[in-house]
Amino acid sequence: MPNSNAKLHSNHRGGREASRRELVSRSLQSAQHCLENQDFGTAYAHYLLVLNLAPELKSTVKETFQFTLFKWAEELDALARIQDLFNCYEQALELYPNDEVICNSMGEHLFRMGFRDEAAGYFHKAVKLNPDFADAKENFYRVANWLVERWHFIMLNDAKRNLTYLKAIENAVHSGSRSVLDIGTGTGILSMFAKKAGASFVYACELSKTMYELARDVVAANNMEREIKLLHLKSLDIEIPKHIPERVSLVVTETVDAGLFGEGIVESLIHAWEHLLLQPK
Repeated sequence: MPNSNAKLHSNHRGGREASRRELVSRSLQSAQHCLENQDFGTAYAHYLLVLNLAPELKSTVKETFQFTLFKWAEELDALARIQDLFNCYEQALELYPNDEVICNSMGEHLFRMGFRDEAAGYFHKAVKLNPDFADAKENFYRVANWLVERWHFIMLNDAKRNLTYLKAIENAVHSGSRSVLDIGTGTGILSMFAKKAGASFVYACELSKTMYELARDVVAANNMEREIKLLHLKSLDIEIPKHIPERVSLVVTETVDAGLFGEGIVESLIHAWEHLLLQPK
């Protein structure tokens, strides 16, 4: 009797596997037929089914799936079905989370729609996945030019100003300020000043996704990625101990451009004083 039950279960599994293979085969044929008729939406749906039923085929159908996705996305864009377009890319990235071509294409759609900060994140991911991907690099630098304010480059090249900041931070750290929070870190220059001055703990927050990614690269290039904790957050949203373990002894900031009210410098400093900074005894 046990042998009979085992045989029945085995036959049942074999039947399900045969049905799966047949459905996958038919869906692939239907997808190809739809592509030949330029019915990209239906072809995309068939490929989704195939990839969910047979993930082992991911590498085999990857290029055709990308082509189908991009063609269907063009149609959705033309029809102003923006949410459907984003849903398709989210589905595609669930299947191929480390595909630089899909990331770059998603970024291009976001950029055209005006979501430049979000687009920069996808372009940056594409470049990280494939540093030799020329299209993604060009796209990232293009969107960075839109997002990285000109005043920031001027500030970075202002040697006198930077030296003044460096000396002020050094004096504060040498006077006992061992933990530092950098609000609106930009490229991370003030955070690195604090770490080089000898601060034990340095935290930095940046609201802009593009600047946050740039700060990560700059900090890593200076071998400080393990010594400076970068937060992609508005300073008003920082919580203890969720984001930083305890109040800090020094707050630094350089959010003094024309867009300072985007971060809300007054509110940020009040919040830092009341919730993030050690109070004098």
